[in-house]
Amino acid sequence: MTMDETAPVSGLANVEAEIVRACRDARRERSSVTLMAVSKTFGAETIAPVIAAGQQVFGENRVQEAQRKWPALIAAHPGLALHLIGPLQSNKAKEAVALFDAIHSVDRPSLCEALAREIDRQNRRPSLFVQINTGEEPQKAGVAPSDADDFIARCRDAHGLTIAGLMCIPPMNDAPAPHFALTAKIARRNGLTQLSMGMSADFAIAIALGATHVRVGSAIFGRR
Repeated sequence: MTMDETAPVSGLANVEAEIVRACRDARRERSSVTLMAVSKTFGAETIAPVIAAGQQVFGENRVQEAQRKWPALIAAHPGLALHLIGPLQSNKAKEAVALFDAIHSVDRPSLCEALAREIDRQNRRPSLFVQINTGEEPQKAGVAPSDADDFIARCRDAHGLTIAGLMCIPPMNDAPAPHFALTAKIARRNGLTQLSMGMSADFAIAIALGATHVRVGSAIFGRR
């Protein structure tokens, strides 16, 4: 391997060691946390060594980018899981349901309708996470915390969707812990056990506060 190819592999090893440490500190089993290697903007040649090093779960932000690079990788490496962690337009629901094993950005009724239709049509059921906009930032996707309970109920009752958990992205300049704690609180009262929260800079804090899925990109692949 060249230096460029080995850097993500050592990044993965460092992240794995930090997850093990965070789980130990939180008195949790390592198996209770799924690491998503966020591979957006990186090509197959950068991703392949990370797969070879044992990583099986990957996150992408855009449907079209994922469509270009992942079908061949999945065909070559059976057992990989692909998660959509970026915003999803309703008109891309068909492609998203066909390609992704989980969708972390369910946040509005029109998307629920489109996903329910495609899940039924394709008979394929990706895990669905409702995105909570914990900072109520106008430029960011997600459901306001005060609307979360009603939205989750509507996902289940009006659209027949099975919601696996919640996802959040704290505001960039805020301490992340209160946002993670709020997301965990909303999940508990709605009977949800999966929490997609924590990125390269704060995933250890997220694990301490109950994250089951952490989304780590730059700490593995380097800066984009």
